[in-house]
Amino acid sequence: MLVNGKKRLLAFIERPFKRKKMKQKSIALIYVAACLVMACQKETRPAGILSPEEFSKVLVEVYLAEARMNSTALQRDSAMKLFAAYEAKMLQQFELPDSALRKTQQYYVDHPDQLEKIYDSVIDTLSLRQQKMTKKASDSFIEKRKEGRKPDDK
Repeated sequence: MLVNGKKRLLAFIERPFKRKKMKQKSIALIYVAACLVMACQKETRPAGILSPEEFSKVLVEVYLAEARMNSTALQRDSAMKLFAAYEAKMLQQFELPDSALRKTQQYYVDHPDQLEKIYDSVIDTLSLRQQKMTKKASDSFIEKRKEGRKPDDK
């Protein structure tokens, strides 16, 4: 009877520990499941944020405008005024309010992995345009040479 009493006592003492282990396992399982669900969810852009493709197009136009301003012989403050007017016209062309552009910029700054892809696209687009311009200028130069004109003549 003493042996049977010891077994009962040990079972009584171990019972809370077994429950605790099961509780810990359950909590761990719930935590892992929650992490998997959160990791599998695709984050969606909030309303009013441009898609990466749209934002890329806007950035290309902004960089082209900046390049045009930098190539002029204007003073910096005059160039900034001219650029501000061009930027307003460009935003109107894209039917994009200034606030939406600022909101989009902030969104992608907060999501650097997406911003990096956008800038890769912008760089590719600008590089392609530069190649086309260089080829066009080169072809024009060769054509003028074949006609016997100096490249400076029009």
